[in-house]
Amino acid sequence: MEKIFEQKNNIFSEELRLLYGGQRFHSISTWLKRKFGEKTIKLAIDGGFTCPNRDGSKAFGGCLFCSDLGSGEFASDIDDQIQLFSKKWPNARYLAYFQNHTNTYAPVYELREKYLTALSNPNISGLVIGTRPDCLSKEVLELLQEIKKTHFLWVELGLQTIHEETALLINRCYPLSVFDEAMANLRAYGIPAVVHLILGLPGETQEMMLDSVRYVAQKPELFGMKLHLLNVVKGSAMAKRYGDYQPFASIEEYVNLVVEALEYIPPQVTIHRLTGDAPRSILINPPWSFNKRTILNNINDQLHLRDTWQGKRT
Repeated sequence: MEKIFEQKNNIFSEELRLLYGGQRFHSISTWLKRKFGEKTIKLAIDGGFTCPNRDGSKAFGGCLFCSDLGSGEFASDIDDQIQLFSKKWPNARYLAYFQNHTNTYAPVYELREKYLTALSNPNISGLVIGTRPDCLSKEVLELLQEIKKTHFLWVELGLQTIHEETALLINRCYPLSVFDEAMANLRAYGIPAVVHLILGLPGETQEMMLDSVRYVAQKPELFGMKLHLLNVVKGSAMAKRYGDYQPFASIEEYVNLVVEALEYIPPQVTIHRLTGDAPRSILINPPWSFNKRTILNNINDQLHLRDTWQGKRT
């Protein structure tokens, strides 16, 4: 990846202040506001998909951390969500976010129908498609490329970790080489890629988590990153096997790790998430993770107190 900003005496430059919209990291909300000229909101929808590690083609039960809804607890009807958000942001733009499970894991004709149906809603300005690196066939990539020619789109890949022993533990069911190939293919087809990492997976040290961040951050095709706080939720295999597991001892410990992780992410990479929240009705651990605003405020406070920022070490 080309460095578009050079560090000048290790000072937080005015150029970065403008890019980050007054923050110390490059949030996707700032990027989208700049692109569309209005507040832009992702609407989580359920496309009715499953996963290859859930239906038996590779395994059963899904990833260790997933609930029965496949990390789509907040998905609901598009028009209902628009009605709710329009009360606060009457001029907002919207992206249809296919979130639950693996949203390229179906015949191409079915994918085409579902994607185009979402795009036919006049309030929808583009698509966000969450999937797995092992579910991007040539036919799927060609469909995405076709849609990208006329509509705004990016693809999100659930990597979670670069460490093979952890991948085996969480039942991910593909090696790191498959992720590398998928990223290269997305770049070849001109499709922006956002990568998910989970911080706090069992057995991982903080240095291992930072290794995952650094590995993904150097990908030339990377558009954005999501850093998730591991949530142990009801209905997941994690809850059954590690119900008492605490990924971090405190908010402060998690915040310290995220602040350091941001320093390794190049300025041009958009940040889509810095924590993770689950409905309180299904949350088991950590008990403080639903305090999303507190966690984000603490991250921002620490970035200022330490006089650091996204990309400082790049």
